[in-house]
Amino acid sequence: MSDRAIPLDDASTARGRVVELEAQLAIERELRARLERKHDLLLGAYQALEQQLELIRRRLFVAKAERIDTTQLELEFAATLAALDALTGTSPSGASADGNTSAGAGAGGSGSGDARGKRTPTGRRDLRDEDVPEERIALTDPSLDASAEPIGTEEACRMMWRRASWVRVVTERIKYREEPAPEVVSDSDGTDGSEPPMARIITAPLPPEMIDRSIVTASVWAHIASSKFAFGMPLYRLEEIFARAGFRIDRGTMSRWLEQLGGTVGATVVEAMRQEALRSAFCIATDATGILIQPTPDRDQPRRACRRGHFFVQIADADHIFFEYTARETSAAVGKMFHGFSGYVQADAKSVYDFLFRPPEERVRDNDEPEPDRAVRREVGCWSHLRTKAWEVAITSKNPIAREMLARIMRMFALDRGWKKLPHPEIKTLRELHLRPHVDAFFAFVEAEYERVKDQRGLLRSALGYAVRQRGALIRFFDDGRLKLTNNQSERELRRVATGRKAWLFCGSDDHAQAAGNLLTLVASARLHGLDPEQYLRDLFRALPQWPRDRYIELAPKYWNATRARLDAAQLEIEIGWITIPPPPEQASAS
Repeated sequence: MSDRAIPLDDASTARGRVVELEAQLAIERELRARLERKHDLLLGAYQALEQQLELIRRRLFVAKAERIDTTQLELEFAATLAALDALTGTSPSGASADGNTSAGAGAGGSGSGDARGKRTPTGRRDLRDEDVPEERIALTDPSLDASAEPIGTEEACRMMWRRASWVRVVTERIKYREEPAPEVVSDSDGTDGSEPPMARIITAPLPPEMIDRSIVTASVWAHIASSKFAFGMPLYRLEEIFARAGFRIDRGTMSRWLEQLGGTVGATVVEAMRQEALRSAFCIATDATGILIQPTPDRDQPRRACRRGHFFVQIADADHIFFEYTARETSAAVGKMFHGFSGYVQADAKSVYDFLFRPPEERVRDNDEPEPDRAVRREVGCWSHLRTKAWEVAITSKNPIAREMLARIMRMFALDRGWKKLPHPEIKTLRELHLRPHVDAFFAFVEAEYERVKDQRGLLRSALGYAVRQRGALIRFFDDGRLKLTNNQSERELRRVATGRKAWLFCGSDDHAQAAGNLLTLVASARLHGLDPEQYLRDLFRALPQWPRDRYIELAPKYWNATRARLDAAQLEIEIGWITIPPPPEQASAS
């Protein structure tokens, strides 16, 4: 080693070079860190797009139903579910810790088909049990008729179809000749130059009808309305069916009839139903879907695209189902629909519903309507919406957190399903005893997982965040046994609109859409109470024009069976004629 000293200039140059290289290294490290962060962001975005693409692919090409292998979920989380069952005093076989049996917790409590109790096939149907007209056909053997003696028959039943046909109804209005009273004749005998009194010709008056001077009767209006709004039949198809049956009615005429009928029942029976629901309902479940509205034709402007309106469904307990049309899905529109209602409202977490649950003083301060809404409402969440978000993560990324969320939610559904036929106070007690620990453990799980992923964008954070933010609404069902875990009934009712609009595509105007909503209201409410929609609408169209204004609620589907029993069946059966209005129910019961 040389003991010669390094020149001072060379040492300073080396130190400067080291500082320069260290600065460059720091810049390179910072650049690398930025690139790594950018790479992580791009990778996250790419994975999110992959999940969205997989979700869209499943929705389009696989199945829209939220199907998942429940058996596999039970195997994956057997230990977790077993611990929850031990905590809540339930078991997969449905036996609680005190020895009682819970029907809905069977078959692993996963919501599988076995837990719901599928019917076992019983073989070929016995057609003799069907309530239909019967015709008999005797089959003989011509070769044996002359040489053998008949000793009996062998019967077999099959069904045939007889096409419906038009019937021409001829109304005969009786004419009366009314002679003047004798005292009038004696007073005006013509001796004083005045004309003697003459006999009067009086024609029996026509009873009022839903549509004056119509070429069809109530049964045809009911058939058109039920075909479109109960079975999704577009009017152009009905036009072809009527023509094949022997009498053509153009679709424009049918459209005008439906608008007039819907407007009339909306201002009478449906309005009476709505006032009763807002006044006395315990819980109203609601949801919304879109509908296309045809633009108003204008010769001075080119053709325009259809605009979007909205149908809201409202299910008031087990009494009434309403379809309300609004041109825009806004908080103001929702507030108008629920104006004056105090009670529970079950809905999804859309922001348009937030207005309903604000304190009354805030709603009054921010609203300048003449009659401020001071009602108090409590929000009830929907566990099916949360389950959907967890399912989307589970089927796109196979994430174990989302799959555990599904397993826990499905166990809750299985438990609660077993109690649905019990009295409401007993349901509330069982929920507190067996379901409350499940729910508390579920939210402890999702809150801990949300803290880990709250800074990461994606479907998982969305699902966990929904559960954390909606906790208060999701546990509201513990307040009363009448409250439900899901808003699926609203979804099922809206499905009728969704399937119908695929055929009839759009409504002609806002007025047509509101009229359609009124008829949908009566059809859905009739089904709710086990009535045939077409028969109910036919009877309603016969009775409504002659019914007292202050008693329209008696014509609602909820009360129709009792009202029809008090009517003269023979009068109601006739297509055109007067109906004797019975006394109100309270007077009839008193007498």
